[in-house]
Amino acid sequence: MEESSLQVKIGSDMFGRLFNYLLDLRDRQRINIALNKGAAMMQARNIDLRQPSTWEFSGFSQNGEDGILDVLRKQLSSSNRYFVEIGAADGIENNTGWLLVAEKYNGLLIEGSEKLVERARRTVVGYSIGAECHNMFVTKESVRDIRALAFHNDPDVFSLDIDGNDYYIAQAILESGFRPKIFAVEYNSVFGPERSLTIEYKSDFVFTQAHPSHLYYGVSISGWRKFFAGHGYRFVTVDRNGVNGFFVDPRYFDKAFLDGVCGLEFAENRSQYKKFRKPSDQQFELIADQRFVTI
Repeated sequence: MEESSLQVKIGSDMFGRLFNYLLDLRDRQRINIALNKGAAMMQARNIDLRQPSTWEFSGFSQNGEDGILDVLRKQLSSSNRYFVEIGAADGIENNTGWLLVAEKYNGLLIEGSEKLVERARRTVVGYSIGAECHNMFVTKESVRDIRALAFHNDPDVFSLDIDGNDYYIAQAILESGFRPKIFAVEYNSVFGPERSLTIEYKSDFVFTQAHPSHLYYGVSISGWRKFFAGHGYRFVTVDRNGVNGFFVDPRYFDKAFLDGVCGLEFAENRSQYKKFRKPSDQQFELIADQRFVTI
């Protein structure tokens, strides 16, 4: 290798290491902020077990998912302190970061972006000896690989948020032998509270490329409720920001607790409402000419 080329390579390697160092430093600051914010919000709650809106807090989660999962996991009759998350991002802004970092849960993080996986491995994965992060673009066929990677087929928490083929992946998850105690799934409020719809399956689906509005993705909450009811799960609530729905295997919960819960059945996605300045029924008109599957 010529001296000039060697110097360029050395300079590039040094810049890469410096960039990653600064990125990791920022990510660790984000973790500290998430822990402090979550702890403060957690202590400020006035929990009513009948009202899931009182359970919510956000440390690592984008909405109130940390709080909802916190209450539900504490109601479990048995626990293996294990989670699986598909769509884990960088491990810091997701639905299981609080479990991993604050509660020291073991778990499996799956993410389609190789760069985000590398960041998660350098930061959050080190907070729990039993945590792993794998790079995978999830399809119906690759779910079997996730099943092989997981330590438990009955994790306390399973979170699914991939902005796309969520319905078909959930089908494959349960068909593969997984039986999560608590299942958190993203729903698309553009479908409204009544339509029982999902998109057509496409193995390489990317929602940012599917439609200019970025509204053509995922599953309606009504569709999720039909799907999970067919598999013996009970609906609990959606979060107040209209992003995730929560379902539980009733075998692991006291019946009186579940019967007493008065969950929120539907909420508009606040981010989508802010972007389009119109409710879900008017947002749906933007994608009404797309192909859908009735559940």
